[in-house]
Amino acid sequence: MGKYIAKRIIGMIPTLFFITIFVFLFIHFIPGDPARLAAGLDASEQTVAQMRQQLGLNEPLIVQYKDFLVSLFTFNFGDSLRTHQPVTVEIGSRFMPTLLLSLASLFWAIIFGLLIGVFSARNRNTWKDHLGMILAVAGISIPSFWLGLMLMQYFSVRFGWFPTGGMGSGWRDYVLPSLTLGMGTAAVVARFTRSSMIEVSKENYLRLARAKGLTERSVVYGHGLRNALIPIVTMIGLQMGFMLGGSVVVETIFNWPGVGRLLIDSVSYRDYTVIRVLLLLFSVEFLVINLIVDVLYGLLNPKIRFEK
Repeated sequence: MGKYIAKRIIGMIPTLFFITIFVFLFIHFIPGDPARLAAGLDASEQTVAQMRQQLGLNEPLIVQYKDFLVSLFTFNFGDSLRTHQPVTVEIGSRFMPTLLLSLASLFWAIIFGLLIGVFSARNRNTWKDHLGMILAVAGISIPSFWLGLMLMQYFSVRFGWFPTGGMGSGWRDYVLPSLTLGMGTAAVVARFTRSSMIEVSKENYLRLARAKGLTERSVVYGHGLRNALIPIVTMIGLQMGFMLGGSVVVETIFNWPGVGRLLIDSVSYRDYTVIRVLLLLFSVEFLVINLIVDVLYGLLNPKIRFEK
């Protein structure tokens, strides 16, 4: 298993290299003068020159890239143009709220998605199956901003059960944002689970398990679901990456102090030092999550780690 993980980590190195090039060139892809945009359209030439020097745009491109790599290895990304605080401090204070919100959302998504998917597969082509898939399609189709506002309107404003936004110290603060963020993922998990369970139900080992006298619950959950989890794990891993990097709308609606809200604020204020590091962070998150998915693959199906 250690050799399998080592191969996956080594395979990530070329991808990381190209990611650093893209993130470095991000500021040069922007139409116009990045220093002028960061300083403001009405800024004086002296202010623009200072901003260009602060961003390191006066140096040759290869020197800028070398300095960028040094900053990556030393975790010294400079200061935020908006708050003048170190970028690591800005992102570090926002990362944990987003991670906790994403984990809570993933919890709801896995629980509801697996239950609905298995329920629909066991009642295939019946009204129960159709009801489950209608709920799944609705979960995918409903925009998160509308769902968040409706949950806030009824459960916060009308009934007063949960706070309208912000992050406090209680579990109630997580309920509405996590449900809003996790609804789409739960719908996708439900559809994947149903399809995978139906495919697995055709295998001979399930017929053998029933012939041995095992209960239907043991056959479905003990044998069928475990083998059906391989494609589901892939999808859940990708969805976790989207939750961490794509929670911008939910964090804005519920005033959640996470990296999604930080990205919106940074774009609004043209804080390119923070934006560049956030892009790098989101990319690395996807790589790490893909590595975790590969490891789970090997645990669920030992043949995979030997074949690869």
